[in-house]
Formats: sequence, C-alpha cells, structure tokens
Amino acid sequence: MPTTQGPVAQPAHVQNEGITVIGEAMRRTSGDRAEILMEVTAIAATAAQALRDNQAKLVQVTQSVAALGVTQADIQTISLNVNNIYSPLTQPLQPYAGMPQLNAAQLGQSQLGPMTPFGLVQQPDIQFGSYQARNLLRVNVREATRAGEILDTAVRAGASVSQFAFRAQDEASSWRSALEAAGKDARAKAESLAAAAGRKIGEAIFISEDLVASNGTYTALRSVFPFSFGVGAPNLVGELEYYARVSASFRFQ
Repeated sequence: MPTTQGPVAQPAHVQNEGITVIGEAMRRTSGDRAEILMEVTAIAATAAQALRDNQAKLVQVTQSVAALGVTQADIQTISLNVNNIYSPLTQPLQPYAGMPQLNAAQLGQSQLGPMTPFGLVQQPDIQFGSYQARNLLRVNVREATRAGEILDTAVRAGASVSQFAFRAQDEASSWRSALEAAGKDARAKAESLAAAAGRKIGEAIFISEDLVASNGTYTALRSVFPFSFGVGAPNLVGELEYYARVSASFRFQ
C-alpha cells in the first residue's frame, strides 16, 4: 500500500548576498628621530659597590652624550636590577704519565675524595659570590643624523647597545593614514569586483583591522608570501614604512 509523505521543511536562507575583500595600504615617511636602548653594567664584590660603580659609569655615559645635544630629559631609565652571580671554582687535577698507584691505606680516603664501591665521590664545588648592577636606558635622539655619533660615544664611555631604531615624529598620523587608505582600497576593490559581476555594492556590514606592521615587517611578509600582498612601492633606504590591511564586507544593492 503506497504511503504519502508530508512536505519537507527547507532550511531558511540566512546568508545575505554580498562581497568580502581585503584592502591594503602602505605609507612611508622619513625617520626624523632615533631611539637607542643601551645598558650600563657594573660588577663588584658587594651589592653596594656594584650600585656605586654603576652610578659612576652612568654619569660618565650621560656626560659624554650631553656634549652631543642629548639632555637629561632625553634619557629614561627603564629598569635597574642587581643580580647575585655565582662562579664555580674547581681545582684542576695534576697531570700524570700513568695510572696512579694507591696502597691499601689510600683506598679508603684518596686525595681526590672518599672511595666508595662505585668509585670516587667528587667534592662539591667551592663557590664565591659577586654582584652585577644592570641599568637599562632609553635614549631619545632628536636629530636622527647624529644617532650614529651618539651611539659610538656612549659605547666608548662604557655602555652597550641593545637596540637601535629610527622613529617618526608623529607615528599616530602615519598609522591613521595607512588604515584610512586601506579602508578606501577595500571599497575600491569591492566596487570593481561587483561591477565585473554586474552588481553594485551598498553599505559596509563588517570591517576589521587585519594586520598593522611597521619598519620592515611588511617587506619580510611579502618575501615569505609573495602572492598574498600587493606589489607596493620600492623600498628606499632611510625610510620608515607603515603597512595596514583590513577585511571588509559589503552588501549588494
């Protein structure tokens, strides 16, 4: 006997018609200032002496760069740490031509350590302590052209350089400019793709910041993923780059 089956409910179509694109933009500007991270360290037998030596070396470094236009306001202390350093002391064994001969009296207690059925027991290392005072500084160089001279002078005065980078005077404006240009690029791409399909785009329904990078990161990413990024402008020596990428979805009209 044939059976009848009622209508099957169809799933509702909840996805709106639209298009999703990725917009990219690059802004380049000259580095008109520089930032140097340097360390001033001193080691002494006591913590108090290490701090005094560190302070004396710090004064020497700051005075040396002050002659090049670096003021006290341009030097910021990031951290000051004092660490206890332990150095093991071991007495080297005297060289010998052959295997040493031990008599019965020496088997229980040799010059190298007490004898056990499993061999000689090594004596614990003798250790002594010293203290290291480490001062990490951020030096703001207002004239980027003098950065190399200031760095060399600080190193000769006793500092060690941890990081050196050029900066833009107004980085916030460069970030905003790159993000705004990436948003406009996304809309232009969406309009071109929609026109190719005979459609027009309406309002944006979703926009997110996908990636923001600076100072060489964009170039490094392009070298790894050459087909994932735009061609961009050629790199110029001495310039800073600010790269922005946004994801945007637009509804069809």
